[in-house]
Amino acid sequence: MSLMVLGTASHVGKSTVVAALCRSLSNRGFCVAPFKSQNMSLNSYVTVDGCEIGIAQAMQAFAAGLEPEADMNPILLKPKGDKTSQVVLYGHPYKDVAITEYYKETEHLLDRALESARRLEKKYGQLVVEGAGGAAEVNLYSRDIANIRLARTLQYPIILVADIERGGVFAQIYGTIKLLPPDIRYLVKGIIINKFRGDPDIFEDGVAIIEDITGVPVIGVLPYLTLQIPSEDSLSLGDKIALSHPVRIAIIRLDRISNFTDFEKLERYACVEYVSPGSSLEGFDCIILPGTKNTVDDLTLVHESGTGSQIIQARQRGIPIIGICGGYQMLGRVVADSGIESHEGTHQGLGLLDVATYFHRYEKKTVQMRRNSRPIGPILSAMGSIKGYEIHMGETSRHGALEAFEGEGAVSPDGLVIGTYMHGIFENASAVNALLEYLYSRKGLVYHSIMEDEPDPYDALAQKFEDHVHVESLLDFFRLAPIR
Repeated sequence: MSLMVLGTASHVGKSTVVAALCRSLSNRGFCVAPFKSQNMSLNSYVTVDGCEIGIAQAMQAFAAGLEPEADMNPILLKPKGDKTSQVVLYGHPYKDVAITEYYKETEHLLDRALESARRLEKKYGQLVVEGAGGAAEVNLYSRDIANIRLARTLQYPIILVADIERGGVFAQIYGTIKLLPPDIRYLVKGIIINKFRGDPDIFEDGVAIIEDITGVPVIGVLPYLTLQIPSEDSLSLGDKIALSHPVRIAIIRLDRISNFTDFEKLERYACVEYVSPGSSLEGFDCIILPGTKNTVDDLTLVHESGTGSQIIQARQRGIPIIGICGGYQMLGRVVADSGIESHEGTHQGLGLLDVATYFHRYEKKTVQMRRNSRPIGPILSAMGSIKGYEIHMGETSRHGALEAFEGEGAVSPDGLVIGTYMHGIFENASAVNALLEYLYSRKGLVYHSIMEDEPDPYDALAQKFEDHVHVESLLDFFRLAPIR
């Protein structure tokens, strides 16, 4: 038997619960794999064989002790704006569709998702399945391939996760369960209340009330956890609080920002602030243009908001400017689009790197790599070997710009403007150390380097989970699972 984790809403903590379950079960010797039929996120990951999946499923795979693969998230929706999303199927671009057209694909995509689930079952034995958004979206039941339609076919026991921090937890739980179709409602075998702050003993009466009105046991009350695991999607941006550090780094919060998980390790060692276009960039020691799902439209936003002019002025003051993926494309002289990424035309970049980007084909490069930084300037010279991955459309040609990494990227002669397609660059301790050592030195401060190897966050997550959730009540669902 496998298990399905549904939520009362988006951002209640389903992904974290699935990851915790995967590591807890893996530590007990069970062989389980994560699965999410359909994910909507601009935070993605590239598998070893060059497939793109939601970063949450990659994180859950690592928690389970597995290498991420496309079947763990067969359908990934990447919003581009204007009610259109790119559909990534089995790890590769399928088509760009408006949401009304996407629903016409329901039967086809559900069949593809089920094929992935069955392949994973055959390979690993048992699955921990994550739903999407809220389970009780009654207007979507006929086309809900992530919750209701999937649950109806798989017939797995369901654990319902609710978020007490946002309030109304009784209505969340009772309303969700009562609105579920009768043939799905009986599958709900347990409830987890997430993000509880304070002493859980004071909520014992609340637990009793929930169990009484729903007839479903509450198997755990999880505290609000602060762990070093990747954020699933843009909803997590609202939770970010810049720490107090002597170095301030601005990440431009583009409308279609993608893979901001690139900076989550950096956030632990510097004051990293996500700055909306149009806001002041005065006082920052470094400015980073992140990835975006729509370079052309976000480049227009950067120009029209005045942020582009501010970045150019910061460059003139000697402030390091770093662009990653779409941010790298923006740093160039032009972005020419034949209608692939956005509207057709040639669009002026920021002109800080002598490169040009062309969108000519509906093709995406998705690959893992390790590259050595070029010894140009104080930052790249100290990075060394960097592991990362590329996820992008468009091809960038270097003209007069120097190469930033072996075979990739561009850098200004003084090394203070750096563009790269490599996501995950600041997941490397050497890259974090190289940047912060330089920024600290500019202020006459001493920086203490971090180590490449850090404690495994998934063991800490599993321990917290087991401290507050009755795991034994879940193990019965996995008693027949293969042992490693």
